[in-house]
Amino acid sequence: MDKFDGKMAVVTGGGTGMGRQLVRQLTSNGCHVAMCDVNPDNMAETEELALSETTHPVRLTSHVCDVADEADVLAFREQLQARHQVEHLDLVFNNAGIGGGGSFVTDEDRMAWEKTFDVCWYGVYYGSRVFLPLLVRSEEGHLVNTSSINGFWATVGPDVPHTAYSAAKFAVKGFTEALNIDLQLHAPHVTAHVVMPGHIGTEIGLNSTAAHGGPDLERIRKNLAERGADVDQMTDEDLTNLVTSRGERFRDEAPTSAEQASEIILNAVKGNRWRILVGDDAVVIDELVREDPESAYKPEFLQRIVDRGHLNFFDRR
Repeated sequence: MDKFDGKMAVVTGGGTGMGRQLVRQLTSNGCHVAMCDVNPDNMAETEELALSETTHPVRLTSHVCDVADEADVLAFREQLQARHQVEHLDLVFNNAGIGGGGSFVTDEDRMAWEKTFDVCWYGVYYGSRVFLPLLVRSEEGHLVNTSSINGFWATVGPDVPHTAYSAAKFAVKGFTEALNIDLQLHAPHVTAHVVMPGHIGTEIGLNSTAAHGGPDLERIRKNLAERGADVDQMTDEDLTNLVTSRGERFRDEAPTSAEQASEIILNAVKGNRWRILVGDDAVVIDELVREDPESAYKPEFLQRIVDRGHLNFFDRR
């Protein structure tokens, strides 16, 4: 696929972050897009930006959809087919995701763990189940599933459990790789791409807190106390502000912007590269994990990454 002009794409999680940038860059290249998100206001902002920037007569539609709910995804498909009057798709970006549900051992309330896993894994699974038949009907189809560096390195540091998100992202990576064999046998004109971003400047931290109904103050107090912080002097408002500040720093201090990440993804799709590492940090971490997988979860491994100039945001020394 050497150009996107006149193609038809689906983008999940199009309200913010990489999803928003994918929508903007696709429409600026003449691609028709149906995006979904759980937040209609965010999608309205994306739509306004995209339509003000493109010089092409594109069709861009917004659809409220929880990708973890198969009925919602099926309704999204029916709506986009009716509004765009299409019988096939050329591109599907299963991009939506949230964080949360860190510990499988100590978190007694399973809701955050399962919600994170459901959005990050079932969002991709349902998106692939529902939209793959429409990709098969195209002359050349591309299914683009967003995993993460946490799809091959299940941590963001030795003192923070990251089980729900990592389990889901490992599942996305394995599923996409296995699916490519299936496609080569049964639909060789369709390619499945697995995207593995490093630290990208998105609102995932802020959006994840909102998706889980606000910060879990009890868990935050416990985690900070375990790291030696004097939480007795911190009010609930202090903790809430700390979470917000950290989410903003994650977005604003990232080495790779959402715009740059989207450019990398779309160029890889054009080049038909199915394995897409996004960011220099992702390339380095992939290299280090492959070199010494037995040491990947030892405290000094993060320091090796930091010494190479990456993931300073997560260095908690």
